[in-house]
Amino acid sequence: MSFKKIIGKVHLWLGMVSGILVFIIAITGCLYAFQEEITDMMEPFRYVKAQDQPYLPPSQLKGIAEKQLPGKHIHSVGYGRKTDAARVSFYAYEPEEYYYMVYINPYTGEVLKTKDMEAGFFHWVLDGHFYLWLPPTIGQPVVATATLVFVVMMISGLILWWPKNKAARKQRFSVKWNARWRRVNYDLHNVFGFYMTWVVIFIALTGLVWGFQWFSKAAYWALGGEKTTIYQEPLSAKTDAKALYAQPVDVLWQQLAKEAATAEVMDVHFPASDTGAIEIALNAERSTYWKTDYRFYDQYTLKEIPVKHIWGRIDQATVSDKIYRANYDIHTGAIWGLPGKFLAFFASLIAASLPVTGVMIWWGRKKKKASPPVKNVVPLKQVPA
Repeated sequence: MSFKKIIGKVHLWLGMVSGILVFIIAITGCLYAFQEEITDMMEPFRYVKAQDQPYLPPSQLKGIAEKQLPGKHIHSVGYGRKTDAARVSFYAYEPEEYYYMVYINPYTGEVLKTKDMEAGFFHWVLDGHFYLWLPPTIGQPVVATATLVFVVMMISGLILWWPKNKAARKQRFSVKWNARWRRVNYDLHNVFGFYMTWVVIFIALTGLVWGFQWFSKAAYWALGGEKTTIYQEPLSAKTDAKALYAQPVDVLWQQLAKEAATAEVMDVHFPASDTGAIEIALNAERSTYWKTDYRFYDQYTLKEIPVKHIWGRIDQATVSDKIYRANYDIHTGAIWGLPGKFLAFFASLIAASLPVTGVMIWWGRKKKKASPPVKNVVPLKQVPA
């Protein structure tokens, strides 16, 4: 058996095993591509009328939001542009799992909406994309394994696509639309699959960064990274001394609002405990995440606390850190703006079609083999009377 025939068998059986999973992962990724843009259009409570007055401080917004969700654990207060509503998030995993967002007018304190972030269409889509609607401990490794198999299939598909000679090469770059449906289907699988691979390979590899810890560490190491990629919250030095500030979060918020006046997003994270740190994340642009400047402060002294992981100051991030931090933006195509999202959308759509066209090719060949050959058929006009 030749090398290409072996690759063909591998490609076929891997496709049979993972086809339905690849279809679900790809089609849900396709549906989620423009989630932010669609949500912004469909949810007017995310916006307010810009006013010529200062925002309410985080502690005040925190108090307003806690009245909407008494007993829930507050995570952060988020500020955006002058026309954006403030976002107060609440979430926890143990002992009760929940995720809520309270939208508030940052100028007046008016509550605009309390939203359950674990409900709605896009959360359902994301749950399918990450976990196949299974419990995370089961669905996540299944999705990661299917993604790894798909990477192998893309590589094997390129090997099978590679033409033997120059004459065959011309037929591998375009679909012969006027041919019979089997030939068109074959071209859709091969030609579209070839073009799709150069985009989806990055989507799949960035997905594997979340899927497997070993792959995440290996990818960062291959980029030349030297820090840890695991987020660890630094600790405040708790003492018996009286705290220097009554509202330390507000003090830091005012300080950094002046220092980073051009930031489009500021998320202020309250300490989770009396030893936790205050985290403030400053994002230079709303459409991506990799440029976010993460800073941590002692909640008693307000001194900045350095961190050893990659989720620290952007001006202290190496090239390796920045590439790794851009993983989500590369995965969604957002790093290239709206054109990148369209590219990711169509690439995911084609990826979802490959299991379908692949099964149709296999079924067509199976039927052809099953049909008995017609031999020694005498034309009707030659049959003696």
